[in-house]
Amino acid sequence: MKEAEIKNRVIGVDISNATTTYAIVDVRGNIIASDSFTTSDYPDIHQYVGKLSEAILILAEENGGYDTIRSVGISCPSATFTSGCIENAANLPWKGVIPLAAIMRDRLGQAVAVGNDCHASALGEKMFGSAHGMKNFLVINLGVGFGSCFFSNGQEHHGAHGYAGEIGHTCIVDHGRHCGCGLDGCLEAYTAARGIVLTAQELMAESNAPSKMRLEEKLSPSVITRLCDEGDEMAIEVYRRTGYLLGRGLAAYASLIDPEIIIMTGGISQAGHWLLEPTFDSFESHVFPNMRGKVKMMISKLNNRERDVLGASALAWEVPEYSLFK
Repeated sequence: MKEAEIKNRVIGVDISNATTTYAIVDVRGNIIASDSFTTSDYPDIHQYVGKLSEAILILAEENGGYDTIRSVGISCPSATFTSGCIENAANLPWKGVIPLAAIMRDRLGQAVAVGNDCHASALGEKMFGSAHGMKNFLVINLGVGFGSCFFSNGQEHHGAHGYAGEIGHTCIVDHGRHCGCGLDGCLEAYTAARGIVLTAQELMAESNAPSKMRLEEKLSPSVITRLCDEGDEMAIEVYRRTGYLLGRGLAAYASLIDPEIIIMTGGISQAGHWLLEPTFDSFESHVFPNMRGKVKMMISKLNNRERDVLGASALAWEVPEYSLFK
């Protein structure tokens, strides 16, 4: 009898609006090799797929050979594991419905799973991060957009059509700011990167109070965080207002799903306590009273890119093995 051969390496790919990171990951979660390229350099989806396919093949061949790879997992905003498609992404250059899993499978000749970036982050937190060993938890991803994923009784919840967790596109302000999804007043429009900068601009227009924000050539959440660290009162107020709305939104979410912990990930989470403290205060004021003091809230301890690549690799293990080369 010939002994069965089990492949123990996969490719994890994390697509963000700025950067695409891809890595070879073994069965223990060790990153063997990784690389990245700029997503926005490829505004045409066909050019992008060509670049990603070539990059994956080169990385695999340089690190043990493509024939050692079991499957590929891809994490992407506005993607669903159910369909394997990117669907009407608000913050990516490619519009409409893109059957990325099917396209990449045809290109690579390997099994390919595509899932939402927030779902991949949650998988990364469950397997390698702060949610390890937990069964009921919520992960939110704050960056250019705002997404989330929750686990209930140890199982990731996708919903009937794969859209579960789009808390960023629920209304928090009636007749409020226009959101990239097409709706008005969305939580994302106030708590993601562009919304935070708009809040800063509104604050500066409301008064003549001094602020170093007025001297900055280009405002961004990271710049505002730096100014908070320097004691700028108006910059601190930006995150106080942001945290108030974020806490309200998360309180409604938590009141429905009753998580053990809420883990904040993404670039905006790097604001640290400037965002976390007003968010938690607002959360405690608005959550179902029986839950007050029982739901923990924290910022992820994992490196964002590493966690998201590891989460994408977890998607790869979920898809049945397939290869044109057998």
